[in-house]
Amino acid sequence: MGSNVSNTTLGGGAPMPVTNPGGNSFNPPGHTLPGPVTKTAAKSWYEALAKAWGERLDQQADKIVELAGQITDQGQNQPSTVALLTGASQEMMFISSSSATSTNSVGQALESLARKQ
Repeated sequence: MGSNVSNTTLGGGAPMPVTNPGGNSFNPPGHTLPGPVTKTAAKSWYEALAKAWGERLDQQADKIVELAGQITDQGQNQPSTVALLTGASQEMMFISSSSATSTNSVGQALESLARKQ
């Protein structure tokens, strides 16, 4: 049950349809928010920055889910697989922290710039 949501490309241009896949997106069923982060176009460079971080976090989360599935579903609970999962989880923590720091820093800089104008 998808719906088309109009969205514009980064920097303007003609609207392009974005399909909202419903259950596979961050949107609760019945809401008309834009589709998942990877399917929406950014409206500003700040939003593009946040989108890029979000896509990277999604990739890392997929890696963690895959490794966890190998341990729980496939019974590969060898120390080497557990070590890979631990490493991927630590990398996720690093990426998440970097994402928050960079977007907060840029947001504060924009706020400061807006006050000076």
